[in-house]
Amino acid sequence: MAGMTAAIADVGTRGYAIVEGVIDHDMLAETRDRMCQVRDRIVADVGAQRLARAGELGVLRLMLKYDPFFLKFLALPSVLAIVDATVSDTAILHLQNGFILPSLAAAEHPEVFQNTYHQDFPRVLNGYLASINVFFAIDDFRRENGATWVLPGTQQTPKCPVAEERAARGVVLECPAGSMIVFDSTLWHAAGPNTSGRDRLAINHQFTRSWIKQQIDYVRALGNQVVEAQAPRTQQLLGWYTRVVTSLDEYYRPPEQRLYRAGQG
Repeated sequence: MAGMTAAIADVGTRGYAIVEGVIDHDMLAETRDRMCQVRDRIVADVGAQRLARAGELGVLRLMLKYDPFFLKFLALPSVLAIVDATVSDTAILHLQNGFILPSLAAAEHPEVFQNTYHQDFPRVLNGYLASINVFFAIDDFRRENGATWVLPGTQQTPKCPVAEERAARGVVLECPAGSMIVFDSTLWHAAGPNTSGRDRLAINHQFTRSWIKQQIDYVRALGNQVVEAQAPRTQQLLGWYTRVVTSLDEYYRPPEQRLYRAGQG
């Protein structure tokens, strides 16, 4: 476990840190309930067949659209402190993905992107930190329920270590529910297999420098009315101040009304 200052330092050296006790018991319970409800709405909206075809394992995309409760995670002081200290106070949300990782027999686990070693930001820019992950353990993270594995010190390296090195260096991030796992998005990591007999829940956030395109255009996905109802800092993270103009009328607006504000570097 690390305090906030130590966590930021650890991300720079070993690539990751764990901060315990960020989410309280009541918020955890509500988050679990709402994630299950969102899962059902996504399945009804998208269709089980299309979701299965995507080759994902329990991923919930665009939870903000289905339940504004998940906007609360963008206002947590611990999240904002990490974002400000790493990718700056002009950063934007690249993605917020929920995970309801199902429990399967060891022989039944499919090999998909999330459970093979990968980088969430596969662009190594000469040591420049362009993206940070803030990952919440909604349930206890344990080896047997698919806790995340990391390869310490592999951030900012373009190639994944070979199998022998992965086996020797891999560390499983076990931590209690309510913990925040922070890592450089170029760190090589993977979800472990869940053989616990129960689903394992988590929420991943990825924040990037403001000039990097979001995985989902949250402003368009949520709509102006929803975004305008949020606090200015949440608007910033959703991309409200980094929109692309679509007309000369928008381009020539007064500075305070522009879609892309000065200082969004």
